Amino acid sequence: MRRLVYLVAVTLDGFIAGPDGGDPSGSEFLPVTPDLVEHLVGSWPETLPGPARDAMGVTDPGTHFDTVVEGRGSYELGLAAGLLDAYPHLRHLVVSRSLAGRTDLPVEVVDGDPVARVRELKAEDGDKDIWLVGGGTLAHALLPEVDRLVLKVNPSVIGDGVRLFAGPFSPARFASVDQVDLPGGVRVVTLDRVR
Repeated sequence: MRRLVYLVAVTLDGFIAGPDGGDPSGSEFLPVTPDLVEHLVGSWPETLPGPARDAMGVTDPGTHFDTVVEGRGSYELGLAAGLLDAYPHLRHLVVSRSLAGRTDLPVEVVDGDPVARVRELKAEDGDKDIWLVGGGTLAHALLPEVDRLVLKVNPSVIGDGVRLFAGPFSPARFASVDQVDLPGGVRVVTLDRVR
C-alpha cells in the first residue's frame, strides 16, 4: 500500500512558517542553502517546484512520489507567485472548501473529507508514495494517515508561527529510521510511524 509522507522544513521548536503564514522558503529561519538544494536534487527531485526544476535542468521524475497533497494556505503561496500548479510533474491535490467548484485550476480540488480522499489514494495501485507538503492544519487532520515524516530540521527557534501539526492534543509515535546531517546545519530526519 502507498504511504502518506509528510516532508517539510521545520524549526527546532516545531514551526513550518512564521506567524504570518507566509512562504518560509529562503527565510532567515528556514533558509534554502546550496547544500540543501543539492540534497533535494539528488534525493527528492520531485519535491522541487516546476520552475526550480526547469531553472536547474532537473528532469529526474524522482523515485519517491507521484502525488502531492496540500492545503489551501500552502497552495495560495504558489498562486501568489503566479503558479496555478507548482508541481506539474506530479498529480496535484489541494484540500480546500473555498476553491470548491473551480474548474479552471489544473489541480484536483478536494472539498470533502481529506482523510477519506487520502485513504483512496493510498489504496490505489502503484509503488510511489503520496507527498503531504503542508500546511500544519491539514497535517493535523491527516495525522492518522501519516506513515512517514521527513523533516528538514533547521537550527533555528522562532517561538511562534504555523505548527508542524496545528490542532488539538492527538498523540502519535514515530521512530527515527535515517538522518542526514548537511554541512549548512540542516538535519534531514526520517521517521516511521510506530503502529
